[in-house]
Amino acid sequence: MKPIPFRQSMLAMLMFAAIALGRPHDARAFCGFYVGKANASLINHASQVVVAHRDDKTVISLMNDYQGEPSEFALVVPVLVVLQKGQVHIGDRELFTKLDAYSAPRLVEYFDPNPCEIMRPMAMGAAGAMDMAKSSARNEAEMKTLGVTIEAEYTVGEYDIVILSAKESSGLETWLQQSGYRVPLGASRALAPYIRQDMKFFVAKVNLTEHRRAGLTYLRPLQFAFESPKFMLPIRLGMINAQGPQDLIVYLLTENGRVETTNYRTVKLPSGMDIPEYVGGEFGDFYKAMFNQQVKRNDMRAVFTEYVWNMGWCDPCAAPPLSREELKGLGVFWLDEQPGGVGMRGGVMMYPPIGGGALPVMLTRLHVRYSADTFPEDLAFQETQDQENFQARYVLRHAWKGSREACPAAKSYFEEVNRRRGQEAETLADLTGWTIGDVIKKAGLKGIEAPKPWWQNIWD
Repeated sequence: MKPIPFRQSMLAMLMFAAIALGRPHDARAFCGFYVGKANASLINHASQVVVAHRDDKTVISLMNDYQGEPSEFALVVPVLVVLQKGQVHIGDRELFTKLDAYSAPRLVEYFDPNPCEIMRPMAMGAAGAMDMAKSSARNEAEMKTLGVTIEAEYTVGEYDIVILSAKESSGLETWLQQSGYRVPLGASRALAPYIRQDMKFFVAKVNLTEHRRAGLTYLRPLQFAFESPKFMLPIRLGMINAQGPQDLIVYLLTENGRVETTNYRTVKLPSGMDIPEYVGGEFGDFYKAMFNQQVKRNDMRAVFTEYVWNMGWCDPCAAPPLSREELKGLGVFWLDEQPGGVGMRGGVMMYPPIGGGALPVMLTRLHVRYSADTFPEDLAFQETQDQENFQARYVLRHAWKGSREACPAAKSYFEEVNRRRGQEAETLADLTGWTIGDVIKKAGLKGIEAPKPWWQNIWD
């Protein structure tokens, strides 16, 4: 297998990012909703979520692609508990980039060996690789009337944070509006289920003084850690300001095995198929069409697994695995407690093995496209004991460039190549929904006709 050139690799990754981050099939997803002051133009191109979970302990990291004035940014996310200041942290967005690159669907390519020589397997390289006024402006009497309580408020990094509880969704919506937020239509209806579950609301806005002091031109990820028996991710609030179906990428970091959803079907994407060589130049278009087709076939009611792997290694690697420190930066709190991790055990300081190896961290990358009609509930997860590796991976096979007359074996080899190319075209058409005629034409396949429908010859 040969590494796809860097430019092509970047194209593959960037085009995939466009699938996750672009619009409007585009990824406008989040587990909360964005609000802003009246007349503010809010753009939430995409958000990625990392969830590190073990036992009843969870660390959630939220990365958004908000583009606009920091003064207009505000965020509301349902949370299971009242978060104290020490439970909230500012993350490193570069870690999201690395995790995305590591786990992104990929394109690999192989070159056929000379059929006239002893056949031997070749494997090389790989590639391919989403003025909130704080409540101090509200007096206690108003708060009591609306049924809204400020459970905690503090500043972390460049964010002013308020944790709210509420008795009535209409009261919370009114409080947000009176506090200067431009609340999406339908917010009250979307907030109600979380209030019935006694959930709290994490509300963040940018502290402009701290933002300027930090010298940042972007907003850093928010992280929070909490303890709860629920292993879930709220997504319904994110539908309020959606213009259509949304995409969401969730990276789940667990100790033992693959993660799946318990209230929706979790489906592995088709993987390992041979596809025509020309797809190498338009992998992004291919992946977008393929994912659209899988969503369509599952009536937009399934969650798709794109990657499952131990974070200690990869094969082939679209990008290097994250280091222990980087994983800890994403909330993997148990690394130092495990054999191989740095820490005191039995009175002895332990260090990781030289050369690396498997880590007690499994990454499950889930991709979901959802709407209010097809995903009426939040995502509920469970960790399985399944440690089988999986990656959304597609294969290009390049034919040997020699002559048909080079040796007796060459003739049968090229006949097999011709048959293989026809099969690749059919596979591509089936995966993407593209017409077989168009695929054959674009692949430049001469002498291969589009297959007739299966029923055509029954009565001939």
